[in-house]
Amino acid sequence: MTSPGWILLHSSDDVVTAIRPIGAGESVIVPGRGSVAAMQPIMPGHKIALRPIEPGELVRKYGQPIGLATQPIPAGGWVHSHNLRHVDTSGEYEFATDVQVPPLPAEPRFFRGYRRPTGKAGTRNYVAVVSTVNCSASVSKRVAKAFDREALAAYPNVDGVIAITHGEGCGLPYAGLRHNMLNRVLAGYARHPNVGGVVLIGLGCEQNAMGFLTGSQNLVRLENLDVDDDDAIPLLVMQDQGGTRRTIEEGIRQVERLLPRVNDVKRVDVPASELIVGLECGGSDAHSGLASNPVLGHAADLLVAHGGTAVLAETPEIYGAEQLLTRRAVSREIGEKLLERIAWWKKYVGLFDAKLDDNPSPGNKAGGLTTIAEKSLGAVSKGGTTTLKAVYEYAEPIAERGFVVMDTPGYDPASVTGLIAGGCQIVVFTTGRGSCFGSKPAPTIKVASNTALFERMPEDMDFDAGVVLSGASLQAVGADLFDRILAVASGEPTKSEALDLGDEEFVPWTVGPTL
Repeated sequence: MTSPGWILLHSSDDVVTAIRPIGAGESVIVPGRGSVAAMQPIMPGHKIALRPIEPGELVRKYGQPIGLATQPIPAGGWVHSHNLRHVDTSGEYEFATDVQVPPLPAEPRFFRGYRRPTGKAGTRNYVAVVSTVNCSASVSKRVAKAFDREALAAYPNVDGVIAITHGEGCGLPYAGLRHNMLNRVLAGYARHPNVGGVVLIGLGCEQNAMGFLTGSQNLVRLENLDVDDDDAIPLLVMQDQGGTRRTIEEGIRQVERLLPRVNDVKRVDVPASELIVGLECGGSDAHSGLASNPVLGHAADLLVAHGGTAVLAETPEIYGAEQLLTRRAVSREIGEKLLERIAWWKKYVGLFDAKLDDNPSPGNKAGGLTTIAEKSLGAVSKGGTTTLKAVYEYAEPIAERGFVVMDTPGYDPASVTGLIAGGCQIVVFTTGRGSCFGSKPAPTIKVASNTALFERMPEDMDFDAGVVLSGASLQAVGADLFDRILAVASGEPTKSEALDLGDEEFVPWTVGPTL
């Protein structure tokens, strides 16, 4: 229920959320619930109590508990961090009680993509220079920098040469969890459908040895190029090549050899069913859960209806709303796998005397979010309404079609890195505060939760979801976003691509000791 100044998200809620500044003494009228006068000025995104709330009472928003009152809150009072704290309300979970199958679309949809010999399709066509270890990062960057726009002018079907570099690869237990997580990420990027050709560069004495990476991940052939007599991935080891300069020279030669073959691939019609789209949010505010996330959720439902895959991530930002997803799980097994990841995160952060409610950032709170439950209830709406088909480990290859979850941190660069490594050809990133984020080789579409942000940062925001707060239909705006996803998949550049962002946002998440 909305008015020009506030929104009530569920009939059982104890609060409304301001969508414009509310003055002290201004009346907030809710049909069937009466009216309250704001006790003080309320900023957009912040909450106003609809009734007196006693200490120890649960406060509801989205029809779900978002926290426990820590002091008396009068009707019309501001509800925020000073009088509300997170409480774990998890108990008995329901499984597979809200399974929904989306209706088949009237007509199939397509995008113009790069068909690969593996059968997969890319939305971009890069050459990637992948560093196995931090020690070869500078060399990998030097190789990629040799191919600026002028050098690539003869290859119009190549989107660029990118260096995939990181701070990992040594000082880790050999073949342990951290090692295997890193190698899943590197292999996911090397064989990503948006990567036509790849060169691997290592130092030679690192723990993440080239042989372990290629052997454990079966990373042998240039899978995304048509079969050729010389189809092995170029593997360059600096200590064998003769040092820095010689490795750079050989890396440049190998990229030059790949470029004509990568350029030979042309865009063709590809069914929307072959799209895997990562769903991310960052720099969130309360408008994110009111506008941009539900809009993306509707676009995700449309993608799933067309046979595609929508991937929800950021497990710490599912905590507090996981009960909604277990009900949507296709089976108890899938629902329990999600709960296992939530339990792991609770234990993991506890090792460092932290808790999952530490997640809302100062920026989140300035935008009106108070507890992790409130943030998560808004965040999971990115996943739409369809059946949860699978739960994946970080950077695990995504095989199931439909709505799925990948276990990632809430930290955006690490989360998106895992999504891309898992096979997402596009990422849609909602933001309320204004995250300036880009990614390669998969482009990021940034969705503003409010029109003021969209107008304030026009060079960074791709799509304005805030129009739903002014009365536009959520379904219509979600359909427009789905159209934009298909357009970007077909080659339309995003704002972050125009700014050439994405080189520094490759941040693999690894768990374990540094030795």
